[in-house]
Amino acid sequence: MKTMEFDRRNFIKQSAMLGTAGTLGLTGSVSAKENLWHADSPAPKDPERRANRIGMSTYCFWHFRGEKLGMKECIDHAARMGFDGVELLHVQMKDDSNSALQKIKRQCHTLGLDLMGFSTHQGFVYPDKAKRDREIAKTKSQVEKAHELGIPTMRINTGRWGLIGFDELMKNKGIEPRLEGYSDDDGFEWVIDSIEKILPTAEKNGVVLGLENHWGLGRTAQGVLRIAEAIDSPWLGLTLDTGNFLENQYEQFEAMTLSKIPLQLIQAKTYFGGGRWYELDIDYARIARMLKKARYRGYISLEFEGNEDAITGVPKSLALLRKHFA
Repeated sequence: MKTMEFDRRNFIKQSAMLGTAGTLGLTGSVSAKENLWHADSPAPKDPERRANRIGMSTYCFWHFRGEKLGMKECIDHAARMGFDGVELLHVQMKDDSNSALQKIKRQCHTLGLDLMGFSTHQGFVYPDKAKRDREIAKTKSQVEKAHELGIPTMRINTGRWGLIGFDELMKNKGIEPRLEGYSDDDGFEWVIDSIEKILPTAEKNGVVLGLENHWGLGRTAQGVLRIAEAIDSPWLGLTLDTGNFLENQYEQFEAMTLSKIPLQLIQAKTYFGGGRWYELDIDYARIARMLKKARYRGYISLEFEGNEDAITGVPKSLALLRKHFA
């Protein structure tokens, strides 16, 4: 027993000495300071660009019609179909209590899926300050839910004048009448002021807001950038939807990708079986080149908006996105 203990101690001692020698050999006479890359030194060359991860919005399985498919079922589909992550559509949730949110987080972790986006609805285009304040409070609560889920970015909207229904809005290519006595300038002022009031909550919870090109004052790249550039906060970025520019789509897309405001998430529309409201011919090879030029390395989140059954349309969409973003 004594011999074995002596041998064990000798082995540990010799291993420690070898480890120390190895460390000294690796560092040699180079100081710790010389071993570090400093901000005032030339930046190292970019590594080979890796593929974008592909996620799926739960919106793929519910388009505001019929019974909502629950989060659990959507997440199971995402894992089975081979996605890397999931974006949750808040209005689709049947339960957004903290207990329900933690179950979603646990399920995604178990299945190896990132929770990478939280898509919410709000609107600030109201002359009535009390209404805007209610939307501000609601959005702050949504930010806190994103934090509870561990989601790093949350989609927000500008809102719209709301004088026509959504189906009519789609027939009119997103163009809507203004409330009498008010201008778009009034609306932009309300939106900017409202988002600025939400940003402290976003910063506190570590959730970057992503303003989307999503109808209303955010119908165009010009409108989205007018707001984001006026606010100019690291806690407000851009969520870019490939299917929400109904004219000059690539010019507007490029305006957002090359903006100084960072992209937080790309939502990628597909229309297998024809579109629910309309159908765009989207050149994803061209979009992939634009995103490469912009050095975007984040998630591509599928928003399947076709009439084909999602069980077959969503896997086809995933194959399409993998082809162009791999």
